[in-house]
Amino acid sequence: MKVTLADSLGTCFGVDDAITEAMDPQFRDNLTIIGQLVHNPQTVQELRDNGIEIVNSINDEIKTPNVMITAHGAAQSVIKTAQERGFKVFDASCPLVMKVHKAVAKLVVEGYYPVVLGQESHVEVRGIVTDLKEYSVIYDENDFHKLTDKPKLGIVSQTTNQIKNVLPLVEKIKALKNADGSDKEVKFVDTVCKPTKDRQIAVEKLSNEVNLMIVVGGFNSSNTKKLKKVCDDKNLPAYHIEKASELKPEWFIGIEHVGITAGTSTPSHVIDQVYQAVLAIGATQTGNPSSEPVLNSLSG
Repeated sequence: MKVTLADSLGTCFGVDDAITEAMDPQFRDNLTIIGQLVHNPQTVQELRDNGIEIVNSINDEIKTPNVMITAHGAAQSVIKTAQERGFKVFDASCPLVMKVHKAVAKLVVEGYYPVVLGQESHVEVRGIVTDLKEYSVIYDENDFHKLTDKPKLGIVSQTTNQIKNVLPLVEKIKALKNADGSDKEVKFVDTVCKPTKDRQIAVEKLSNEVNLMIVVGGFNSSNTKKLKKVCDDKNLPAYHIEKASELKPEWFIGIEHVGITAGTSTPSHVIDQVYQAVLAIGATQTGNPSSEPVLNSLSG
């Protein structure tokens, strides 16, 4: 059984930087992270093991003098609240997420009604819109009714969206009419992050070569779910797992070529464990495992 890793997979620079900052020895036993720093259970546990507290909200009880904003970003009002309560705030927001915040602010200054393409409940989206006086979050065409009386629309996207879905959605919004039948003025700023695009392109390519895909990442990771969706859209069998122990040998019966991809919050050691476990399953079933020599560039 042949096993191939996607050309681009695993943690991006924003996640790596956030983890490195949080694991600094100075923060041991005196740091609280507001929310999950990244959507990966192994990393969250590693942080807890290092004496770092994690809460869901700035309104929860916080016992440490330091707090950290996650890689997903937060509204300025959340940061201000933390500072007013006397906490020292460390901001681990991904620069590409902050690019979205800045793009929205600029669109508002230019007179556009802000529109965010994404999941309204996602922590990144909440951080983007919380400080806005008015806005709409659009997931699909069923949300277009929110835009009926808005003649001038400024659109950004959640960073983890599939660009192949974002662009058609933008075109459909551009085709919407105002109540008087006139065209809407629409400006779109592409804020889907490059690491997300790279991983989506890589899994799209690999999906044409394999019989089965293993997608590694947190079950609450938006970008990981979208990697699996690439496979689902092509009717390629795919399994989303968080760790190697979740692999089931029966998935691989009769499979000749397995692909492995991973979301931008998935550490390289977790990917390696999955890779080795799949090889071991292949060896057990066929006695002749095969793999591509790409382990030296896991994060892509």
